[in-house]
Amino acid sequence: MGVHIYVYTYNELFIFENPLPNMKLRSVKALQYADMMDMGGMPVRQPLPSATIEHADPFLLLHHHQGKVQAGRHPREVGVGPHPHRGFSPVTFIFKGDVHHRDSRGNSAVVAAGGVQWMDAGMGVMHSERPSAALAKSGGEQEIVQLWVNTPAAHKMDQPNYQALQKEDIPVVQADKGEGTIQVVAGRYAGITGPARTKLQLLMLRADFSADAQHTFEIPTHFHTLLYVVKGQIHVEKYGPVQALHMLEFQDDGEAIQLSTNQATTFLILAAEPLNEPIVQYGPFVMRNQTEILQAMRDYQMGKMGILIEEFEEQTS
Repeated sequence: MGVHIYVYTYNELFIFENPLPNMKLRSVKALQYADMMDMGGMPVRQPLPSATIEHADPFLLLHHHQGKVQAGRHPREVGVGPHPHRGFSPVTFIFKGDVHHRDSRGNSAVVAAGGVQWMDAGMGVMHSERPSAALAKSGGEQEIVQLWVNTPAAHKMDQPNYQALQKEDIPVVQADKGEGTIQVVAGRYAGITGPARTKLQLLMLRADFSADAQHTFEIPTHFHTLLYVVKGQIHVEKYGPVQALHMLEFQDDGEAIQLSTNQATTFLILAAEPLNEPIVQYGPFVMRNQTEILQAMRDYQMGKMGILIEEFEEQTS
């Protein structure tokens, strides 16, 4: 992995009107650029895991994909085909285009931009992630961020569960100052509980701020906390500017994070109570030890995670 050196200039002076004056601000532990990598022929950016941020319990991996769907392609020729998972939750934020999820438990749903897909893989499931038939036919941009969240050991062998959350299903909080919206996807924030049903204590927020927006995010001190900038630039109080395609990991030494923008910016705040459990990962399986990994591989090979036969409507000109 290459070494990236950045020189930032930030000419704006921000004076925070902190609505939580007695809160101690968190300090930054690490900054990581999202390097480009190839994931089975699909280009993605990956700030987690990385040389700087190897693991942020319970968050395992973050992939950011930006691409263009060529018009006239058959849906089976694009996206990610059937593959297995066990022992964690892949969570997909859709920023542009859409994603059609199918799985071996009979779920099939298209989630459009602004929405989120949440799948608890549990004991094992086969699924695929492709552009919708409409997007494949017309062509267009597709941008997603997928986060892998570890499942507590006590729930790794639960029945799989899938949740399709459209934009209108997710409640929104307004920024403290300026124009900005904050989607409460999971957990409780500002008196609002996000719709995602989860197996652990966490907070997931998607924010879209215009220029000159400011907000103070109160986050439980014991939650491990990450910030990923999807586009734009954000200023972190007591740290400085952070450009797009960078991830920050915060120390667990405060109760709040103060952010401001001087341009249109989209970012994610990902915070959770650490599980402090052993992790062994092999490809799409995340378990507690090598024996459980071998069992997952055997179960997959024997078809115990189900079979997914994708059905597509015939393309019409």
